Amino acid sequence: MLRVKGDLIPGNPKVLSNEEIEGLLFEILSPEQRSHFEDTKDLDFAYSYGTKARFRGNYMGKTTGTGAVFRTIPTKILTLDQLSAPLGIRKLAELRSGLVLVTGPTGSGKSTTLAAMIDWINSTRHGHILTIEDPVEFVHTPKKCLITHKEVGEHVPSFLEAIRSAGRENADVILVGELRSAETMKLALQLASFGILIFATVHTNSAAATIDRFVNAFPADQQPQIRGMLSDSLAGVVAQQLLKRADGSGRVAVQEILIGTGALTSIIREGKTSLINSLIQSGQSEGMQSMDGMLEKLVREGVVKAHDALEKALDKESFAKLPHVAKELQGA
Repeated sequence: MLRVKGDLIPGNPKVLSNEEIEGLLFEILSPEQRSHFEDTKDLDFAYSYGTKARFRGNYMGKTTGTGAVFRTIPTKILTLDQLSAPLGIRKLAELRSGLVLVTGPTGSGKSTTLAAMIDWINSTRHGHILTIEDPVEFVHTPKKCLITHKEVGEHVPSFLEAIRSAGRENADVILVGELRSAETMKLALQLASFGILIFATVHTNSAAATIDRFVNAFPADQQPQIRGMLSDSLAGVVAQQLLKRADGSGRVAVQEILIGTGALTSIIREGKTSLINSLIQSGQSEGMQSMDGMLEKLVREGVVKAHDALEKALDKESFAKLPHVAKELQGA
């Protein structure tokens, strides 16, 4: 099956046997990768076909035998201009220190947005960019910056070890593929407090949920301390989702953007994340934007259909009552 513009469609009609599938899949694995998969029935890795193409692969065990999912990683990194990235994303890429979280469900384009931000830094200023990923996805070519790519499992045993040693590696910008545990979250906050710009991903759907997820990853007795560290270091949150275009020509990214301000510092420190939505509304001149506000704009402009936008909206009840949305839903 192939996922084209968001929809699954059949590829070759021939149904392959498990033996044929394993013959195809195991051909591209190293002995270590094959051994890992046979032990755990799970494998996540990147595969390059020369300079022509690069893929992220996931192998799995299932009831009918071995299966796999491959996602293409573009060899050409799209720029912020090519992605039509909003002002808020550019402002976050211009920062010199702090923690920037890019969030969203799997397959929402987080890696593409982060790659464009890293590419912008690589093109506009001198410094050392360190990426820590599992596996390495986008491969950056040095322009004005020195680039160091580290793959967890190959160059370093774990995210925790990689982040722990990153502070000693004289990096100006560090990309952490994913903050998977309380320990990695705490180390990322510490690095941000040292004057390093940290980019990382978390699986949440909104800026407020991201802050809550971060704090709630820690035991209750540590949460006040983490709130204090996060309030000092959080520079911004980009929560991203992908929607199908109304004309079927592809997909469009929609982002909620929260940028660190004095007001945000107080909100995090006092645990009042319910106030974040109103902070975003009042910070539009600074590059902030709300998820539901951007979805409504796309519906109004005819870029996406109302029912697709409603599916992604954070406050579905209020969103459905917005004039352009309600009109299109009733017409459907």
